[in-house]
Amino acid sequence: MQNNMSIIGVPMDLGQNRRGVDMGPSAIRYAGVVERLENLAYHIADLGDVPVSRPDSKDNVQEGNLRNLKQVADSNQQLAKMVTQEIHKNRFPLVLGGDHSIAIGSMAGIAKHYDNPGVIWYDAHGDLNSGDTSPSGNIHGMPLAVSLGIGHEKLTNILDYTPKVKAENIVIIGARSLDPGEKELIREQGITVYSMHEIDRLGMSQVMAKAIDYLKQRTDGVHLSLDLDGLDPDEAPGVGTPVIGGLSYRESHLAMEMLSEADILTSAEFVEVNPILDDQNKTATLAVGLIGSLFGEKLK
Repeated sequence: MQNNMSIIGVPMDLGQNRRGVDMGPSAIRYAGVVERLENLAYHIADLGDVPVSRPDSKDNVQEGNLRNLKQVADSNQQLAKMVTQEIHKNRFPLVLGGDHSIAIGSMAGIAKHYDNPGVIWYDAHGDLNSGDTSPSGNIHGMPLAVSLGIGHEKLTNILDYTPKVKAENIVIIGARSLDPGEKELIREQGITVYSMHEIDRLGMSQVMAKAIDYLKQRTDGVHLSLDLDGLDPDEAPGVGTPVIGGLSYRESHLAMEMLSEADILTSAEFVEVNPILDDQNKTATLAVGLIGSLFGEKLK
């Protein structure tokens, strides 16, 4: 991993309908992410936040069952440009959300630089919906589908190319809440999924070893997209769409430590921290702890 890192915040809360997740980047910064990384000898450039415009009443029209499409697409376009600029400078992009719709821009900016990019989607959800399958119209449930080239062209064509990733280069870890359309897409596309069932049966160590080995063989760069709702709500209460029965604190630290040792990541993002729903910034503090493990923090 490069020692030069750029932090980009995206205070996005328009990909869903619960306010507060726009404060996620500030909460993670407040919990000490910059200091934690600097203590690990990373040279940090905090680039601040991508602007997110607010819809007014005449703009706020659901287009094709997509809530706040224009604003989400515009911010992701800006994020994609920032990410690609930082990669050009040979800097590791670390993106802080905001809701998970920001992964559309992260993936667009990152995938441009690799012939065969891969992604680890650490999440309770598949985020594989489109306007046709989404029960809610919330774009934060669509970014992985968008990255596959499925969805509205304002989202799939960010930076003027699509798709961003191949289905065979995706590994989903921690899934336990999938809509019927997402299950069908997973079957059709042959996407690798380690649900909580597999994690309970195999153990996190074996799941991560399999995921790392699988992506090492197929890809030339791996993006980690970590949604804090992948963890159990007892561990991470400050998320908008909690699902019981999730990953533990210990399992998640082990996963991050194994990714650090494997040295396959070329970018990462941590999303869906909502301080309004949190308990004394517990979830942001947890996110910073996971970031520490991901970037080489060890007990000894």
